Order: sequence, then structure tokens, then C-alpha cells
Amino acid sequence: MGKIQEATQWMINLANDNSHGYDQTYRWGERGDYDCSSAVITAWQTAGVPVKSNGATYTGNMRSVFLKCGFSDVTSSIVLSNGSGLQRGDVLLNSSSHTAMYIGNGQIVHASINENGGTTGGTAGDQTGKEICTRSYYNKPWNYILRYNEGSDTPTPDVNTIIQSGQVQANRFAGCNIDTDGARGAETKKAGIKVLQHALNLDYNAGIAVDGIWGAASSNALGSHYVKSGETQYMVTAAEILVMLRGYNSNGVEYPGTFGSGLKSAITSFQSANGLSVDGMCGRNTFLSLIS
Repeated sequence: MGKIQEATQWMINLANDNSHGYDQTYRWGERGDYDCSSAVITAWQTAGVPVKSNGATYTGNMRSVFLKCGFSDVTSSIVLSNGSGLQRGDVLLNSSSHTAMYIGNGQIVHASINENGGTTGGTAGDQTGKEICTRSYYNKPWNYILRYNEGSDTPTPDVNTIIQSGQVQANRFAGCNIDTDGARGAETKKAGIKVLQHALNLDYNAGIAVDGIWGAASSNALGSHYVKSGETQYMVTAAEILVMLRGYNSNGVEYPGTFGSGLKSAITSFQSANGLSVDGMCGRNTFLSLIS
């Protein structure tokens, strides 16, 4: 049995055994109870992935520790609104409040709340059958989806690595000359605007300044232009770079770019995570959100 199967089965067994309930005071199994993060952390620790040993203690520090223990951040490949792209064992994380594990077939397992609707003070064990339970997927919303790379020598790059690659491409495409530090700071945001301005000039002879300032001239040049699956132009190149600068993996950048499945998946995930219409195309609203 692999570690993914061991971790997911441990969570399922936990949910199916009503001697285990929810509690944030006695959260490491002292009385049989767990909370959301201690359950997921313990599942992977028990399966032989030393996340607890390396310092994972709650939702706020899980991502950094899990990434050091063989996980990759695959958020950009998931449609958060409906869970499309999830695989068994994926850790669903809202770093401020909740975590769960995906077990397949549209189902997750999580520790949720005690029998009194609170987080502490309940009776040990599961009095409702729902303190730790399996249920249909929902979007918390999740900030991150973490996937264990079982037997993989080529893990999916994390968000900072993707941003760093986007910075390299922005420098190449639009001469941005920014640091390739993997951080989305002010200069990287400005570089994103330059990328889009440069693409508008290449594809539409817009004649606008490539200065990183989004004013009326740039807005008018963008107009209602959009790119979609199968199209080849420099606006696709811009879309590929812009999603990377937001931490979503477009699976490569071309000059000019051809709108393929990698870019569509990244755009769909970005749209879902940012409250945009999820259509898989990169139109005005999506471009404006990407450079914001």
C-alpha cells in the first residue's frame, strides 16, 4: 500500500469510527479527538510522510512544511468551484481556517465541528456522526491544493517557482528587467502590465507606451479583445506569462503562443479562484484581473 492510500484510508477509518470526534483542545488524539489540521497532519505522519516531525501544527504552517516533505502545490490545475482535476489524497487547504482530504469520486473527508456546533468543550467521540465525516466536495474556498508526489522524480513546481519562471519570461518578452525572485511585488505587477501592452502592440499595432502604467490608452487598446483555445498570437503569449506571474502553471510559453490545454486549465482555475465567469477564455475581465 502506497503512502497516499495509507493516508486516505487512515482518514476514512477515522471518520467511520465514532469513538473519534472533533475538539481543538484535545486535538492530537489524547481522548480520540482531532481537529481539521491535526487529523490531516496525523494521517500523513502515520503513512510515513514526516509532516508533523518537520513542524506542521495547524493550517497556517501546513503548506510550507508539506512542500518540504514531498508535496507540490497543484492549485493552478484544479477547478476549485467543482473540484475538477482533484486526485485521491489531495490536501485541500484554506490556510486561515480549514483543511480536508480528497478521497475520490467527488468526496472529501474532514474534521468539522463538535456536537454543540463549537470547537471545544464537547464530549469525547462523535455524537452526531458528522464531527469527523466524509461528504461531497465543496469549495471553502481553498487557497491551496497540495499533492503528494509518490514515486515522482519531477514534482509539479510550487507557486513561487512558477512566478519566478513568469518573471524570466516577462523579461524576455517585454524587456522588463525585473528580479527573478519568485515574489509578486510591485515591480512584478508592473511587468505584467508591460507584457500585455507589448502584446497589444504586436498583435493590433496599438501604438501604446510599454511603461507598466495602465491608463486610458491601454484600456482602449485592450477593448473587447480575447483569446481562446486553438488561437495563435502574441496575446496568447501574454496570457501564458500573466497566469504564471499569478502563480498558475501555463505549461510553457511560446512566441507567439498557441492557446492549449495547459493555459486553459490555468485560466479556468484563476477565474474560479477570483470570482470571474469561468469560461476558459482570456477576455477583457480576465486580463484586467490578471494584471491587478
